[in-house]
Amino acid sequence: QLQAYGGGLVQAWTSLRLSCAASGRTFSSHAAGWFRQPPGKEREFVAAVTWSGEITYYTDSVKGRFAISRDNAKNTVYLQMNSLKPEDTAVYYCAVPAKLLRAPLSTIATVHDYDYWGQGTLVTVSS
Repeated sequence: QLQAYGGGLVQAWTSLRLSCAASGRTFSSHAAGWFRQPPGKEREFVAAVTWSGEITYYTDSVKGRFAISRDNAKNTVYLQMNSLKPEDTAVYYCAVPAKLLRAPLSTIATVHDYDYWGQGTLVTVSS
């Protein structure tokens, strides 16, 4: 089970950190990702991290502003979001693929690449 939390209502250009805690099983050997679904739009990829946390991959629109990380001892993945913009408003989901990653993170950048999903946490950025 994955539980995402940390969302809320914030003003533009501020920061927020999302957390995704796993329970029931460990995902420390698996890559992990964050997705988001803006109002009225499809779910889209945001960021991914390898099992070790050493390699990350981001969609262009969040590069330089967001940072994905993980603490395997806590079975938790984080998404630090800085310089938030109104267009970042969305429900944010964490996800884990069932298969172990044996390719670049760029190869797991669609919803179809992930098997386990958290329930989502809403981030609203006001201008």
